[in-house]
Amino acid sequence: MTITPTLETKRLILRPLALSDAPAIQRHFNNWNIIQHLAQVVPWPYPEDGAETFIKQELERVAAGEVIYNWMLVLRGGDGEAIGNIRFRPWTDSAKGNRGFWLAERYWNQGLMSEAVSAVNDFIFRELGVEVFYACNAVTNEASRRVKQKTGAELVGYTELAHHNGQTLAERWRVTREKWLRRNR
Repeated sequence: MTITPTLETKRLILRPLALSDAPAIQRHFNNWNIIQHLAQVVPWPYPEDGAETFIKQELERVAAGEVIYNWMLVLRGGDGEAIGNIRFRPWTDSAKGNRGFWLAERYWNQGLMSEAVSAVNDFIFRELGVEVFYACNAVTNEASRRVKQKTGAELVGYTELAHHNGQTLAERWRVTREKWLRRNR
């Protein structure tokens, strides 16, 4: 069974997803400004039990042997409430991306997601030994693009992926172990 480790940064604690995160996820994630840029596999309108259903499904997949790392972002010194999520599936179909993330709108434009993604990249390359992974975002999602640029991803092309805002073109980014380690010695 996959064990998501706790990671720490200067301003964040990245801890494993838990059923107790459902209220925070429901409150923060049920937001058109977040969901509009996500693939249509995410339900919209977001159901009242959307967060709880998501968590239970993720925990069941991991219990069944699927390799999924799910980190909840929590501010250091805060009240312990989750404010975002990073999900990494190392052995999944890379055409749709191996890593995805979201952050509560209140915390945008503070560099928190770049900080969290850097910690996750370190784990992926230094602990898991992954050589390469991919991430995708709607071409209209400038914030997600900036995080990828700040954290060493390389734009390698485009793919078709339907998003809630009607966008069907997604940028496809590659992150390599070699480049990450060279950049972060």
